[in-house]
Amino acid sequence: MSKRIKPLVAVLWLSGAVSACNSITSDAADLILVDGQVITLSNQGVVEALAIRDERIVAVGSNADIREHQGPQTHVIELAGRTVIPGLTDNHFHGIGGGDGVDLAGARSLQEVLSAISTRAEETPPGDVIITNSDWHEGQLDEQRLPYRDDLDRATEKHPIVVVRGGHEYVLNSAALAYWDIDESTQAVAGGRIGRYMDGRLNGELVDRAKGLVQLPLVPDQSLAEIQDDLVESHRILSSRGITSIRYPGASPEMYDMLLALREGGRLNIRVDFLYRGPRSGSPEVLNAVMKEWAQPEGNDFWLRVGGVKLGVDGGFEGGLMREPYEEPWGESGMFYGLQTLPREDFLETVQVLHSAGWRVATHAVGDAAIDLVLDAYEAANSESSIASSRWVIEHGFIPRSDQFPRMKDLGLAVSAQNHLYLAAPSLIEYWGEERAAWTTPVRAYLDNGIPISLGTDSPVVPYDPWWVLHHFTTRETISGGVVGADQRISRDEALRSATKGYAYLTFSEDYRGTLAVGKLADLAITAENYLTCADPCLETMLIDVTIVGGRIVWER
Repeated sequence: MSKRIKPLVAVLWLSGAVSACNSITSDAADLILVDGQVITLSNQGVVEALAIRDERIVAVGSNADIREHQGPQTHVIELAGRTVIPGLTDNHFHGIGGGDGVDLAGARSLQEVLSAISTRAEETPPGDVIITNSDWHEGQLDEQRLPYRDDLDRATEKHPIVVVRGGHEYVLNSAALAYWDIDESTQAVAGGRIGRYMDGRLNGELVDRAKGLVQLPLVPDQSLAEIQDDLVESHRILSSRGITSIRYPGASPEMYDMLLALREGGRLNIRVDFLYRGPRSGSPEVLNAVMKEWAQPEGNDFWLRVGGVKLGVDGGFEGGLMREPYEEPWGESGMFYGLQTLPREDFLETVQVLHSAGWRVATHAVGDAAIDLVLDAYEAANSESSIASSRWVIEHGFIPRSDQFPRMKDLGLAVSAQNHLYLAAPSLIEYWGEERAAWTTPVRAYLDNGIPISLGTDSPVVPYDPWWVLHHFTTRETISGGVVGADQRISRDEALRSATKGYAYLTFSEDYRGTLAVGKLADLAITAENYLTCADPCLETMLIDVTIVGGRIVWER
């Protein structure tokens, strides 16, 4: 790993401090939590209490031990039996969702989708484009399908409509197709798909690169202060769910500057790991020009850290690149295997240039064929100089195969996994068949094969709640498809470790977060119910009483 990438190990603070009674010194603590169930995820197991001073945990142990750290100015939280867990994380967070478009997050039927669009149309001058927010999925609807062109025409014929679904798909009505001059004669787009009904008519779907046929209207400019306020509010919402660290996977230099401004202004209340978005060109000239705009990952700021570059090679739910065709009718008579969004040689060249420049790479790969391509490129880079200690990443990794696990392990890869199946199970069964859908994001198999994993959401593609993640992976329950892939369940202990220690491993920060051990940063959450023993489906609706980051309360119910 490049010395510019690998974080400095913050151990000097700990030197000469830890005693046999699991405390650092006898000085008074700033904050103590007593009389609870503190799940440390360290060799201490579950203890009654802990003490915090100067952003760090200074003692864990019995109530009696921790009360010895209480001074006249120490703030005391009486847990009264409640559970304390290490702060939760999201390994793949784009944003909180929402926006100025039509809100479909609460829709539960096609009619509710169309009614929401119709209501906006009544308030919008004829001819103006209507856009929806992206944070919804057809899996939440009774009909378990997208609204297509003919459906949307029922909402309004006087306005071009663009239904934005997640990050990979638009659906247009007839007026929108006409507005952007898209018809049955429009040429196919490499790395994209233009959807059709069975009779050959366009159904309004534009998937992945085909979205480029549409240029959405610019949103009104926000001031720097407004953008910063929106970020702070999104982080506050995450704090309310017990999240203390997030990873932005593939964002712009401008976004980094916004986060840096929050950091410097003392307004960043959540720890951020940041990946730059890599260009789709394999040209060394283009890459070198783009890399000049990136902040180098120097130093060891515990609040804002640059962790590499994110690339992508295939689509999402509807475009993951597979070894075998999609189920019919999506398989197009055995001809549709998904979408490769970046040509093979361009991807190989991009990875090689980034590796030569010392950057760590993380790549979006959904289907098994996409994972093949990622492994080929990573192995080519590894042949030039080893990446085995650099913890390069596969983002998502929906459909790994048994022949791929040894290759991942040899390269020292980590997998950044999310709970897409929880939301999209019916759609994935329709696209890929029951067997592939049940195998989607097989965290049990990853762990059993020694592949390090961490957990997250991909918000706003999937809602931001980390407790839905923990519920899904421990039960394999889905919102509307029942239990899917029961053999891939993991225990609550394994899930919590993946959401905390797994994230720390992913971000080279296991020396200072991920467990509630002496010397670690005091990032933690107090839950309303006992995480280990409450009855399912308690995790799905778990409430957070207090969230603490760096010893400071950032959320309290």
